[in-house]
Amino acid sequence: MRPDDIKPLNVPERGSVKNPPRTHEAAHQAVANLTRQQLDAIYAEQHQAYVAQPQNDAKSEDPLGAYAKTHQPAHSADSSEWGKYHSAWQDYYQKYYEQYYVGAVQQVHQSYSDYASKMQQESLKQLNEQQPKSDSTLSKEEAMFDLRSQIVSKVQESGKKVRKSRHFVPIIAALSVFLLFVVLQFNSVIMANVKAYVSPGEIDPQNIIIDPSASTAVGPKPMLIIPKINVSVPIVFNVTPDQKSQLKAMENGVAYFGIPGADSKPGQVGNTVLSGHSSNDFIETGSYKFVFALLDRLKKGDTFFVNYKGTRYTYTVTRTKVVEPTDVSALVYKTSKPEVTLITCTPLGTALHRLLVTGEQVSPDPAKAGAAPSSSSGETGTTTMPGTAPTLLERVFGGGN
Repeated sequence: MRPDDIKPLNVPERGSVKNPPRTHEAAHQAVANLTRQQLDAIYAEQHQAYVAQPQNDAKSEDPLGAYAKTHQPAHSADSSEWGKYHSAWQDYYQKYYEQYYVGAVQQVHQSYSDYASKMQQESLKQLNEQQPKSDSTLSKEEAMFDLRSQIVSKVQESGKKVRKSRHFVPIIAALSVFLLFVVLQFNSVIMANVKAYVSPGEIDPQNIIIDPSASTAVGPKPMLIIPKINVSVPIVFNVTPDQKSQLKAMENGVAYFGIPGADSKPGQVGNTVLSGHSSNDFIETGSYKFVFALLDRLKKGDTFFVNYKGTRYTYTVTRTKVVEPTDVSALVYKTSKPEVTLITCTPLGTALHRLLVTGEQVSPDPAKAGAAPSSSSGETGTTTMPGTAPTLLERVFGGGN
């Protein structure tokens, strides 16, 4: 076969090749078929050229001619034909791969779209199944069952949280014990400060403004009236000075604390001592646990009154003093005037000290006061002024005033 014998290949024109199928096997089959067609065409043309060539005798054949047939320079086929051939293949592969990848991307996109649609439908279905029935279709039994289920679920969740935080239990227990101790031991401090600004006593407003020089007739019931701190409280006489008797008497008012040297009565020369609570433990009974909560507000020149045996005695504060609970001698002194000393615990809510508020009689005329009792001298017979009842803890573990 000579180069001149090569005829142009029947390369399909651009655009005449149909789009290859999208499947991988079909694409390879199409390429193989096209290659076979091209090879068959080339071999068919070569065979025709060989048959048409005259058969010369081997002996008369020119050796040089035979050599030239097989050793001539490469065929001089038209380069434009080969360009068309390569262009056809390039166009084919370009279209094939373009359509192949586009199809693959479309398939992936479609699969994702189908999956998303399926998941959306399943979500809607689950939402519809979980959605509770409307009130119109929910029976009473179903509503009660749902409510019980919700309560049980919340209780179980709370229990899980508590079990997970067990390390806080000792801390909470310790704080609870501490708070309980504070309440049991110091409740009087809290309550006294509250009561001090609420209503420490009751009084008729007409008794607040009184002429000290007047002699006013009153009822037989003994009473102590302190207008400045709005106190009107009964006085309990005929009580012994021991602590137990004093505390019992102070449940019903203020107690008469008569000791040798300070056992005068209103209208007599000497010192009349009246004791009352400024605070007391919450477990104690009585309506006068905070009657003297504001006694420390009395200053020199303030006025208070004592009703005794139908007579109202008016007193003017002359001095105030804070002493130790055992300083009973502060109540015993010589005087030529009728006086009254009010005693209570201080600071408020405690029994650490005693506050003494002393007033001199100004009405009726103190010059007409009776003589002092004959027992107003000698030892006091007691070592401690009245205080507060022991707290619950003090009763359990001992102590108290």
